[in-house]
Amino acid sequence: MFPVTKSAASKILGTEDGPVAQVVNPGGRGEVCIVCEHASPRVPASLGNLGLSDVDRLSHAVWDPGAEALARRLSALLDAPLVLSRVSRLVHDCNRPPEALDACPSRTERIEIPGNRDLTASERAARVHEVYEPFHAEVERVLDGFASLPALVTVHSFTPSWNGEPRSTEIGLLHDADASLATAMLAAAGPTPKVELNMPYSAADGVTHTLRKHGTARSLSNVMVEVRNDLLTEEAAVARIADALTLMLTTAFAHGNAA
Repeated sequence: MFPVTKSAASKILGTEDGPVAQVVNPGGRGEVCIVCEHASPRVPASLGNLGLSDVDRLSHAVWDPGAEALARRLSALLDAPLVLSRVSRLVHDCNRPPEALDACPSRTERIEIPGNRDLTASERAARVHEVYEPFHAEVERVLDGFASLPALVTVHSFTPSWNGEPRSTEIGLLHDADASLATAMLAAAGPTPKVELNMPYSAADGVTHTLRKHGTARSLSNVMVEVRNDLLTEEAAVARIADALTLMLTTAFAHGNAA
């Protein structure tokens, strides 16, 4: 963990920025906790949009388009508490440990992030202190509020192509050490949309930090859901994906794969 000095700890977020996390449906009775780490494209004014071009300001590098809408729909369908990030993944990616180089990337695919170049240890420490730590503290607080062990579901979206290579996966189910919930959901999936295990990423790509930090550490059943973002551009499409995921989850739970 980076050391945090008093001066470093107060130079990113102002009072107008509000909290870094929002809890939706805090009184939900479902035995599921949903987390959406890349829900927001918001960059605090103090960072000046990180030098992003107008074209890239709302790109997939900045957030996961459609993920918040999908997470909110799942929260309603499953009556589950949902923890949403309110700060762009480029300020600090809350699904990466602070020591990871891509926690504050200076480039994502073709997109340059000038405001993240050559960050000092103090600057990185401020982001850890003001963004990463409060977000995960809120996840901990919500999980502590369950009377019994819930399942942990994180919700993400991914771009239809990466470095010019198209991706045929439509829904990816990723797991860390415990594959039980992901494989049970895969078994419950229908022929459409196209659902695959550990695609387009896997734990080997370093993308299951939240699962490991909160799911594995608490012995919770857990899964990371990745949905291709061209399937989340309209409300009706989001509803279809949410319905499909809800069926997969509830079927998996009914067969004893809940935490």
